[in-house]
Amino acid sequence: MTAHIDLKSSEDLSFRALSLILAAWDEGTESGVAPEQMAYAALFTALTDLVSLYGEDAVKKLACGLEQRIDLGEFTLDRNLQ
Repeated sequence: MTAHIDLKSSEDLSFRALSLILAAWDEGTESGVAPEQMAYAALFTALTDLVSLYGEDAVKKLACGLEQRIDLGEFTLDRNLQ
């Protein structure tokens, strides 16, 4: 059984933000923008906002930590667990 979370009406701002991003993603892909272009635009926007808020050194540290998380499959949605 999978729990269902209503992202749009959630009190958690992270879930509400995710709902908005997913809606924009859907709108972009439905209008012909390739998913990889959406991904690059989203990464660019996220990184530039984070640099503005926290500075380059903090974002560089965050980005360096992503390598291990990617290697561990944290962002792979269709992986097989053994």
